[in-house]
Order: sequence, then structure tokens, then C-alpha cells
Amino acid sequence: MTTHVLGDTSVMLGRSIRHVSRSLDTIITVTIMPIAFLLLFRYVFGGAIQANTDNYVNYLMPGVLLIAIASGISYTGFRLFNDMKSGIFERFHSMPIARSSVLWGHVLTSLVSNAISVVVILLVGLGIGFRTSAGPLAWLAVTGILVVFTLALTWLAIIAGLSASTPDGASAFSYPIIFLPFISSAFVPTETMPGPVRAFAENQPVTAIVNSIRALFDQQPVGNDIWIALAWCAGILFVAYAAAMAVYRRKIA
Repeated sequence: MTTHVLGDTSVMLGRSIRHVSRSLDTIITVTIMPIAFLLLFRYVFGGAIQANTDNYVNYLMPGVLLIAIASGISYTGFRLFNDMKSGIFERFHSMPIARSSVLWGHVLTSLVSNAISVVVILLVGLGIGFRTSAGPLAWLAVTGILVVFTLALTWLAIIAGLSASTPDGASAFSYPIIFLPFISSAFVPTETMPGPVRAFAENQPVTAIVNSIRALFDQQPVGNDIWIALAWCAGILFVAYAAAMAVYRRKIA
């Protein structure tokens, strides 16, 4: 990005962050639902689930973080849809600003807001028994995976926000993504699942991401999972970014 683009993007980021900070109901919803899942599985279902671990909160945490991010990006699509319908995009495009900065403002806001949600959930997890022996490099790797995962889903949200005809349509695309961790290794080992379900669970991106983060938190060998996770995230990010920019160019043509 040139200095001009960076400056315009920072202005769009500030605008979007202010909108988020004024919508406390959105912040609460995005944070409370994953925390509710964490508490539900810890204190209601945890005693009945055999996850081959002495600390089920540690087992849960990676999947809950992914659910939090999937919940958060639905509001990115919703905010973008509202901007499109309000006519503010046309006003921005009449100004001497970089057109890409309008989208990047929403994307970076998604990163910031989801990072806050992740930190809050980790703090709650520490309060109910989450423990990790991860060192600085492991934490850096976890952060990198979550950032790439957030970017990939955010650009999918951008496509939804640009293409939807209703506010519900702009955010509803995230529901299947929120559901994916429940058919993965996030809450139970895949070995306990029936054949077809196990095959799907072991070959979808969430399982590789969850396994990688779990191993990093426990200072265990990551193996090929981290490369599979990064390949999934990078592939989705590349395709979603290209598709989003193509849709955006058609919208502003």
C-alpha cells in the first residue's frame, strides 16, 4: 500500500471502529455466545464427554475461539451491507480517496474486534481452568493462525455484504461456519464419530486448525496439521479476496 492508501485506510478504520464501539449490543452478542458455549461444555456436558484429557477446558478452547471469530465476522457483512444501502459508498467514491480503503477499513475493524473477543474469552477460560505451557513462539504461531483464519472469513463476509439483498442475508452466511466446529475435533475426538461423519470431520479445515492450536497450547509436536491448517486458510483467503474484489469492482463500475 502507498502512503495515500494507508492514510485513507486508517481513516476508514477509525470510522468503522467508532461505529462498533457505539454498538454495545453487537460487542456483547459476539463475546457472550462463545463464552456461553465454553461454560456449557465445561460445566454441563464436560463430565459426559470422553476427550482423553485431564483438562477439558484446554481441549475446548481452540474450538470456542474459532466460533467467536465466525460469530464476529457476520457483523462485518452486516455493517458493509448497511454502508452499501445507506449510500455512503457513493459519497466516498466521489471523494479523492483510494477506493480499496473503504473495504480495508471493514477488514481491519474485523481483525481488531475479533482480537478483543479472543482476549476476553481467553481470560474467562483462565478463570475456569484453562492453562497453557505455550512459549512466545507458540503464542506467535497461534496468533498467526487466528489472524489468517479471521482474514479468510472476513473476506467471505465482504462478499456477502456486497451481494446480499437483505440485512439477514448479509450475516446468515456465517451460520454454517459457526456450525462447522461441532463436526470437527473441537469438542470430541473424531474417533468417536460414525464413519461418514468422521470422514467429513477429519478432512474439513476446522479440525486441522483446532488440532494445531491445541498442540501449540500444550507444547506438543504439531506435525502436518499446521501446514494443512495454513493451506486451508490461505486458499480460502486468496479465493475470497479475489471474488470480493471482483464483486466490488462491479458494484462501483
